[in-house]
Amino acid sequence: MKFMKLGSKPDAFQSEGDSIRYVATELSSDIVVLVGDVKFYLHKFPLLSKCGRMQKLIAIANEENKDEIIQDVPGGPAAFEICAKFCYGMIVTLNAYNVVAARCAAEFLEMYETVEKGNLVYKIDVFLTSSVFRGWKDSIIFLQTTRSLLPWAEDLKLVSHCIEAIASKASVETSKVEWSYTYNRKKLPSENGQESPWNGMRKQQAVPKDWWVEDLCELDIELYKRVIMTIKTKGKVSGDTVGEALKAYAYRRLPELSKGTLQGVDAEKAMSLVETMVLLLPSEKGSVSCSFLLRLLRAAISLGCGDTVRRHLIRRIGSQLEEASISDLLIRASAGGNMMYDVDTVLELVKEFVVQAMTAHIDPLLENNYGDIKKPRRSISDASKGMVANLVDSYLAEVSQDPNLPLSKFITLAESVSGFYRPSHDGLYRAIDMYLKAHPGISKGEKKRICRLMDCEKLSADACSHAVQNERLPVRVVVQILFFEQVKATTSSSAAATPDISSGPTRPMILPSGSLGSSRSVTTNTEDDWDGIPTSDELKALRGEIAMLRAGEGPSRSTRGEIHGPRSDAERAAANKVRGLLMSKKMFSRLWSGKEKPEGENVSSSDTSGSPGSSNFEEIRSTPSRSRRRPLS
Repeated sequence: MKFMKLGSKPDAFQSEGDSIRYVATELSSDIVVLVGDVKFYLHKFPLLSKCGRMQKLIAIANEENKDEIIQDVPGGPAAFEICAKFCYGMIVTLNAYNVVAARCAAEFLEMYETVEKGNLVYKIDVFLTSSVFRGWKDSIIFLQTTRSLLPWAEDLKLVSHCIEAIASKASVETSKVEWSYTYNRKKLPSENGQESPWNGMRKQQAVPKDWWVEDLCELDIELYKRVIMTIKTKGKVSGDTVGEALKAYAYRRLPELSKGTLQGVDAEKAMSLVETMVLLLPSEKGSVSCSFLLRLLRAAISLGCGDTVRRHLIRRIGSQLEEASISDLLIRASAGGNMMYDVDTVLELVKEFVVQAMTAHIDPLLENNYGDIKKPRRSISDASKGMVANLVDSYLAEVSQDPNLPLSKFITLAESVSGFYRPSHDGLYRAIDMYLKAHPGISKGEKKRICRLMDCEKLSADACSHAVQNERLPVRVVVQILFFEQVKATTSSSAAATPDISSGPTRPMILPSGSLGSSRSVTTNTEDDWDGIPTSDELKALRGEIAMLRAGEGPSRSTRGEIHGPRSDAERAAANKVRGLLMSKKMFSRLWSGKEKPEGENVSSSDTSGSPGSSNFEEIRSTPSRSRRRPLS
């Protein structure tokens, strides 16, 4: 730390208790100066020679025949004592801790060059320019001490000059950093002494680009804000580094932010910090992690920050939502609500992502409040859209366990990403299954609505196996999965073997039940059969059907009897019902045309471009892979 010594005489100030200071000399004091709670017994001549204000005050005291002067000196008794010692020519040591108070007190006492050459104001200004403002840590200490000396430090431009000095040092190239700094975050191998020497000579330690981040965490929030804004104005520090600085400061000043809870904190200070962090966010996309932005949003909601702050965070998070994790999105609902999680906020984030995927429009209001927002330069990739869709699926699986989650919110959130392509719907199936498990009392119609969200063709083999054994799914969904399993099995077998069309008579298509494809032999199925929950016997029969599909081509009746053995009447009835559902020509047309929806109800399904709804069954069965099979009548 830099320091400056003034004067040459030994310090002769002594104390009597805590409230009396005097100069030990043969001459008795002839003036008493009361500063705060401390009385200084001094002599007029040393004060008159260097203090313009004391000249005026002593003249007034002489006219009024008084020997005591009461003054409210900035910096208090300690600062006044420094000035008094300077007047007596005693040794005074100035450093970054006391120089601000001494400078403000000297200004108050009018210790200018016009009173005497080489006066205290001039000497302190030289010390600040040549030493304090040239040092990194001295500048930070100096700036921090200005808080208790406002508005004097502000009026004397001490604050602005110090901020400029700090910002200039933070903006220099790392190769030019020659001063000491605090860096305990992620030390480089060279800083830990782990880097091997080259040709026997140790390389010069590299300075990290965010070397200044930790030292600035010592500053008060208002001073920190001004320093960061000045650094950003210079434009020499990357947005990533500024983002790291904001994160480090927020976690240092509000440790609860990193823990996800704000219980027991000073709400006013916490709100000020969150709003300041949002205001200082760099404009570059990805300069601040999505996790940190979501923590700020969670805090803003909890603390009741303004709508402008909340909207700005939603916009920023929406631009990089694919980076979010499930734990970050699980924002607890307010105490007054009946739901566990704040699903509405997550829905806003997803909608913002969707909007930004479609347009690069910038809200003029937010652009005015946060002038550093820039128009996105590139569109959101399909990979990012798929990541967000999978993220929503996983989020729905978590919040579905809340028994108070309305079906409408589940469907709205799922439909918000229905236009994003993803090759598998396993995540969505898991979310639907979790919702059905946590809400066993929903109606058949509600089950139809939620099951329409997924595309059964995009379920993996494991998901299909689980779905066929799932007693919570309607029969319609289970049969639809079996149907697509049959299509896959038939397609794969046709691709594996392509016999000569002219050789031999054509063989009838074998359906899972083993019977010929005649719709006339199938009994009519009611809507209750389609939408009802399958019984254990029906599930057993369905599992048998899908097992045969996995094995390849369906076995004959005689073979099936050998496999399953004798069946009870209930098992045979269930099997016949399942075969009827599988063979129903009405069911096939419904599956392919998607016209089974009730009148006036829209069917929402993810990735409709990949759905077979645009074709009918007659077209499918006339494809080359089916050309050798007998058409259904």
